[in-house]
Order: sequence, then structure tokens, then C-alpha cells
Amino acid sequence: MNIGFKSDKGITRSKNEDAFYVMEEESVFVVADGVGGSNSGEIASRTVTRGIANYIRRKSPDDVEHDDMAEYLLDAVNEVNEQVYELATSFAENKGMATTLVMGVIKDEKLYVVNVGDSRCYIFRDDELKLITDDHTYVNSLVKAGIITQQQAENHKDKNMILRAIGAESTVEADIFTIDLKQGDTIMLCTDGLYSEVCREEIIEEFKRTQSMKEAADNLIKLANDNGGSDNITLVCIKVLEEEIDE
Repeated sequence: MNIGFKSDKGITRSKNEDAFYVMEEESVFVVADGVGGSNSGEIASRTVTRGIANYIRRKSPDDVEHDDMAEYLLDAVNEVNEQVYELATSFAENKGMATTLVMGVIKDEKLYVVNVGDSRCYIFRDDELKLITDDHTYVNSLVKAGIITQQQAENHKDKNMILRAIGAESTVEADIFTIDLKQGDTIMLCTDGLYSEVCREEIIEEFKRTQSMKEAADNLIKLANDNGGSDNITLVCIKVLEEEIDE
């Protein structure tokens, strides 16, 4: 795999509450965007990424059958949710902290994705960029209900209101997606600091132009900052190489 990743605090934020974890050998990739006062957002996102990594080390996805992958991923989400929720409820300074989570696992020519919140997974294939995940936000619920348009959602005053997050409640509901991979697919996991500043056309042009995922990650972070950099920005880009797919 050709992998690139980067995180940046952006132009306007004083600290970075995003976190990510890349486990290349296991083909596991995690991105999280923390929320909460003081340093709590940072604690939440890093607790999740470390927790997922520990879970993967205890039980590799290589040892999980395809039919059991959904349960495997949900177990990981539930475990880290308990960890963050315990920290949020045990210490007054952590009250209200939580984090988004999007995780991708590549196994047997398939991509398994689990997400909670509004961090996203995209696939770039045949010069088209497809959003895999569904934002768990108030504004997206209005769009899905037909109350507002997607264009109205982009400038809505409550566009950052998250309906689901890791650690916000004692239990959490996650979405799971399974995608058959093809040669040349590019997978991108990112926080909202990326896609809120960089439009779909700009992302497409970058992936069409750049073969190196490290270069693509660097360029997309720079573009997000050039376009405003109003939030922390994190992304992991993975290009599926020919030898990894039997077609």
C-alpha cells in the first residue's frame, strides 16, 4: 500500500484535538476528532486511537472471519466508548468530553469502515470521489429528512452539532460499511477540518494529479489552511496497489 498521513492544528486553533493511528502491518487506520473543554478533546481522541490500537494488538483482524467482522468492529467501538465515558464521568475537568471516530480495516480485498460522528471515509475511484460514511450530525438529519438542502447545510449555524460521539453516553451506536476494493482505489479518512475547507473538486484534482499519498496528504493540509484553516485538520490516505488486488 501507498500510505500518507498528516495532522495540523490549522490556522485559528491554538491546539490540535485530532488524533490518528496507522497500523500498516495490520492494515488498520484510525482518525478521531475530540471535543470538550480544557484538554479534554485531546484526551478523548488520543484515548480512542490508543484504545483501538491495543484492541487490534490483542486480536488481529487476520484472525477474524468475514461474517464476524461487524461484531469485531463493534466490540472495538464499545470498548473505547467505555474508556472515554469513564474518563468523562470520573473527573470534573473531563465532563462533556467525547470524540468522533472513523476506522478503516483492509482485509481480503475488502475495506471495512466503522464510524461515529462526522469524521469521514471517502473512496476515490475512476476519477470520482464517493463518500462512504454518513455524518451523525443535526444538520445532516435535516438534509436526510428533506427539511433543508445540502447547500443550505454547508452554511447552517448548527452544522457542527454532533448527534453521536464516542464517550458522550454509556453506550454508542456505530455505522459499519463493507466495500469491495479495486486496483488503484484511494481511500481517505479525515476530520471535518479537511472537508469543510477543501471542496470535492479540489480533492479530486489532488488525487488525479498526485500518485504519492504522502504528497497528497501534505498538499491537502496546505490547501485546507490556505482556504481558511478554521479547525484542526487530519487525514490518512491509502492507495491500493495492483499486487494487493487479484483481478
